[in-house]
Amino acid sequence: MSIIDQEERISKLKKMDNPTSKELRVRAAEGTKNFKAAWVSFAQILHSIWQGKLYEYWGYEKFEQYSERELGMKKPLALKLVKTYQFVEQQEPAYLKSEYLESHEPSNLPEMDAINVLRMARNRKELTKQDFQELRKQVFDKGCNAAVVRKDLTSMIKERKQLDPDEERELRNIASLRRFLNAIRSFKKDAETLKMVKADVMKKTDELFRDLESQLE
Repeated sequence: MSIIDQEERISKLKKMDNPTSKELRVRAAEGTKNFKAAWVSFAQILHSIWQGKLYEYWGYEKFEQYSERELGMKKPLALKLVKTYQFVEQQEPAYLKSEYLESHEPSNLPEMDAINVLRMARNRKELTKQDFQELRKQVFDKGCNAAVVRKDLTSMIKERKQLDPDEERELRNIASLRRFLNAIRSFKKDAETLKMVKADVMKKTDELFRDLESQLE
């Protein structure tokens, strides 16, 4: 870029940096916060209807019938809103307060789908408490989107996946065999030191030790 081009660019930037553009920037940030938090108000209403079974008073047998026929909302989305709100209310009540929005930058505010991924991760037996806390930070502290959180969740599950029963049984057998070998090794050492066992018995002990040790190869 030439000096003239740079000067023209700087001049344009100065013209754009005016009260109107600054106001738009502020309003955009506020709009982002409102947009990301808007689902909460609606989900709170749905949760009250679902929890109190108010739909029954309105002639519906099930919540999904009410959401589909009266609100035009499919069951999966309606339940996701209800359950995600319930999760936040129970696990992250601070998020429901206005102070939370005021104290966080728009880019760090969590989105509903990311919170929902975190909600489902909470019941995964493969995850440790530390794993869940790391996902929680990604959602509520860093504002990572659902795709990123879901990807990290999948990686954690693969790393912490439960062993197949047969594989787990084999590992237990190997561990028991190692303990037995250590006991034989200790016995051999003491027997040789104290000369308390006959040579032919020690020979058989050595053969048994080698046979068992070969099972670990």
